[in-house]
Amino acid sequence: MKKNWLLLLSIILLATLSNCVNRSEKAMSSKSSITAKEILGKQEYQAISYGGYRETSRDVQPTIAQLKEDMNILHAMGIRLLRTYNVHLDQAGNVLAAIRELKEENPDFEMYVMLGAWIDAKNAWTDEPDRIRDQDGIRNKSEIAKAVELTNMYPDIVKVIAVGNEAMVNWAWEYYVAPSIILKWVNHLQDLKKEGGLPADLWITSSDNFASWGGGDPSYHVEDLEQLIAAVDFLSVHTYPMHDTHYNPQFWGVRDNELELSDIEKVDKAMQRALEYSISQFNSVKEYMISLGIEKPIHIGETGWATVSNEFYGPEGARAIDEYKSSTYYNSIREWSDKNGVSVFYFEAFDEKWKDSQNQLGSENHFGLINLQGEAKYSIWNLVDAGVFEGLTRDGNPITKTFNGDFKAMIETVLVPPTNKEIMEN
Repeated sequence: MKKNWLLLLSIILLATLSNCVNRSEKAMSSKSSITAKEILGKQEYQAISYGGYRETSRDVQPTIAQLKEDMNILHAMGIRLLRTYNVHLDQAGNVLAAIRELKEENPDFEMYVMLGAWIDAKNAWTDEPDRIRDQDGIRNKSEIAKAVELTNMYPDIVKVIAVGNEAMVNWAWEYYVAPSIILKWVNHLQDLKKEGGLPADLWITSSDNFASWGGGDPSYHVEDLEQLIAAVDFLSVHTYPMHDTHYNPQFWGVRDNELELSDIEKVDKAMQRALEYSISQFNSVKEYMISLGIEKPIHIGETGWATVSNEFYGPEGARAIDEYKSSTYYNSIREWSDKNGVSVFYFEAFDEKWKDSQNQLGSENHFGLINLQGEAKYSIWNLVDAGVFEGLTRDGNPITKTFNGDFKAMIETVLVPPTNKEIMEN
């Protein structure tokens, strides 16, 4: 009788173990086969722009260990989709390797990537006055080839390739390319998909300013852009109301009928208009696309709000920069995107000091949700309070709060936007 019970118990244990293994295999298979179409626009797959650089130069590449630290932090934040920017440096490949290692260590770890392929014009980043703007840069072919190689090495992780970053907008004078160049490489990748050289369910896009996608000046409305919109699987649109507090500030500032409000109320009113301004840019692209008789998804490839500036956006300028405004914008754009089924690759995960290496107080160095000391900015203090970073570190630093969590100290740094009169006078 005892032997029978032991035999029965063994059968039950084996069946239970088999079920667990099957469930695990099914879960991993499901994660591997998930597509961009199933990820983008879904609230459970929050997206972010990521660069893991810690130093003033990208000559110092983050290690696999550092990248794994970052991946664990982002995963704890609920991030499941990253955007990278180029593949000619080691970081992109190392990010993919780090994610694979984490997946092997923990079957529940889930992270996907929109892999950026950087595109330049011929003679980009030079002082040549007769820069040729409608020809390929010499590195574009190899950049695309590397993106294809990495995608085929990591098909369970790479779900999107983005051709170019703000390459078609006129103010990108150092490396601007005409839409025909982006179209050429998008078509090349789409052809590879058809031929079996890339996963058939991989999505291809380009990540560019809203104006470049036809939402701004009609001068962008050219045939090549129309063909590009038809060729991509979705439009990845950039919108930066923060920058336009200086360059196009009609939505910014304190209105005449708001002068009697409290300082925080004045800030809140301005930030509400900033959100509406960003949404209007998104909608302008949608309207242009529909005018062409095309319907496909549009997502936000970049938007963000810096927390430090000693230039146009700081105390002597638009007074747009501080952690309170950054938090307000972050939470409001996330709320809007969740309600409307739009992915936002928020810019960005961590501060990076190489972007403006000659001016460490420049705004480009301070777009991160977490600073270089491992301190979570006000935008995500709630996650620190919830304990999601418990046991996690970045470069040996536990994830704590800026201002030591002192709300009053943080609020004292808030800048009240200029009045309409001040803006007009400047």
